[in-house]
Amino acid sequence: MNRIIVISLLVSSWAFSQQKITLPEAEQAFIKNNLQLIAQQYHISAADADIVQSKIWDLPQASFETNAYNPENNNILNLGPTKSVSVQQLFLLGGKRKNEVEFAKSNKELAQLQFNQLLVELKTQLRETFYSIYFDHKKIENIDEQLGFLTDLVKAYKIQTAKGNIALKDEVRLQAMVLDLSNEKSQIKNSVFSQLQDLHTLTGISEDIIPEMNAAEVQALIQNQPLSSLDELKKIALEHNADYLYTLKTIENSRSYYKWQKSLNTPDITGGLQWNQNSGMYKNEINVSVGIPLTFWKPNQGNVQKAQVLIDQSQQNTAVQKQNLENKITAAYQNWQNNYNQFSSIQQADINNLNAVYKGIQDNFRKGNVTLIDFTDFANSYKETVLRIDEIKKQVVISAEQLNQLVQTPIFN
Repeated sequence: MNRIIVISLLVSSWAFSQQKITLPEAEQAFIKNNLQLIAQQYHISAADADIVQSKIWDLPQASFETNAYNPENNNILNLGPTKSVSVQQLFLLGGKRKNEVEFAKSNKELAQLQFNQLLVELKTQLRETFYSIYFDHKKIENIDEQLGFLTDLVKAYKIQTAKGNIALKDEVRLQAMVLDLSNEKSQIKNSVFSQLQDLHTLTGISEDIIPEMNAAEVQALIQNQPLSSLDELKKIALEHNADYLYTLKTIENSRSYYKWQKSLNTPDITGGLQWNQNSGMYKNEINVSVGIPLTFWKPNQGNVQKAQVLIDQSQQNTAVQKQNLENKITAAYQNWQNNYNQFSSIQQADINNLNAVYKGIQDNFRKGNVTLIDFTDFANSYKETVLRIDEIKKQVVISAEQLNQLVQTPIFN
C-alpha cells in the first residue's frame, strides 16, 4: 500500500512538472518543426528545378578542323591554310520544349497536392493525439479522486483491523479496489506515454508537455454540428480533398506526358554555320548546313502507347478514389453521428445526480449506514460510468476530426 502511495506521488509530481500547451501552440510548433513536413517540401523544390531544366536549350556545338599530319613535309598539326570552323544548333520542333515544360509544371502541382495531403493527415493526427491525451488525463483525474478517498479509507481500516474491530476480509476488499483502480490508471498512463511520444514527434518539442483546454472549448468541440448534410459533404469533399484532387491531376499529368511523348516523334532540325578557309570551292567561304532525321518510322511510338495506357489507368484510379472517398465519408459521418447521439443521451442532470449519489454513498459509508458490499458495488459502477463518459467525449471529438480530414474544409459550426 505504501508503494502505491509513493507511485501516486511520483506520478502527480511528473504531471505537475509538465509544460501545458494549447492546441494553437501545438499546431504552430508542428508547422515550424515537423521534420516529415519539411522533408516533403523538398519535393516541391525539386519539381521547380525540373521546370527550370525543361526550359533550357541544348548547347550549340562548335567544331574546328585542320590538318593533323602532312605526309609531304612530315609535319604534325600543320595549321596551314586549310582550317575550318563550324557551329551547329539543335532546334526542337513539334512543341517538344513547350510540352516538356507543361509536363514539369504538372509534376509540381502533383507534388504540391501530395504536400497538402500530408499536411492534412499529420495535422489530423496531431489534433486527435492532443484530444486523446487531454481526455485520458481527465480519466486519470477521476481515478485519482477515487483513489484519494479509498486510500484514506484503507488506512483507517488497517487501524481498525489491527484492533480487531473490523474483519480482515473487509480491508482486503478495499485494497483490491485500490489495486484495481491503480492498475486501470497505469494502463491509461501507458497509453498517454505512447501518445506523448507521437505528440513530441509531430510538434518537434522535446520538453515534457501536456495538452490544455478550458471547459468552454471542450463543450464547444463536443456540441459542434456539421453545417451540411451527408450528400453535401460528399460534394464538398470532391472539391477539396487533396487525395482525390491528386488523382484528378494525375489524369491531366498523364495527358501532358502523352502530348510530350507524341511530340517526340516529330523530327528536329539541326542548323549550322561553317567557315572554310581554303578547302572548299572558294577561299574563306561561309556555308550553311541543315540536317533533319529521315522519318521512316516513329522512333517514340512505344512510349506514346505507354502514355495512353497511363491515361486510361489514371481515369480508372480516379473513379475508384471517388468511390472510396464517398464511402469513407459515409462511414465517418455515421461514426460521428453514433458517438454524438450516445453523448447526447447523457443528460447533465444525470451526471450531477450520479456525482451527488456517489458523494452521499461515501458519506453514509463513513457513518456506517451503507454496507461495504453496497459501497464497493456502487463505487465500481461509478468508476466505469465516469470513465465511459470521458471516453464518449473523446470519441465524439476524434470522429469529428476524422470527418474533417476527409472533407478538408470547415464543416462544423
